[in-house]
Amino acid sequence: KRRRESADFPGSKVILHQLKHGPSRCRVGLRASPGPPVRAGARILTAEGDDVVGYVTSGGPSPSLGVNIAMGYVQVECSRVGSNLSVKVRDKTVGATVCKLPFLRPKFYQPGKNNK
Repeated sequence: KRRRESADFPGSKVILHQLKHGPSRCRVGLRASPGPPVRAGARILTAEGDDVVGYVTSGGPSPSLGVNIAMGYVQVECSRVGSNLSVKVRDKTVGATVCKLPFLRPKFYQPGKNNK
């Protein structure tokens, strides 16, 4: 509380602004439609494909899920699970759906969790 009031730490201006107003973007998981795999640096567009709402940080095919997956940052308004978006991959637009992270449920023992 004292540090928030004095704002005397590195990055205080940005961090205090985000605490007060919320972040402008959010990290999301994406399940892409069949086609070329989504890779880092690809632009995330609205479902109509007219506005850029974010970018992909990593992505590729998922053998465990059988689909192409990616993670990226999008505007908070577009981060709701189930939202339909598009991703620009090599001058082609590929459909994508926002999904929950992690993509796969952990299968190792976690103390204090229901491990069924």
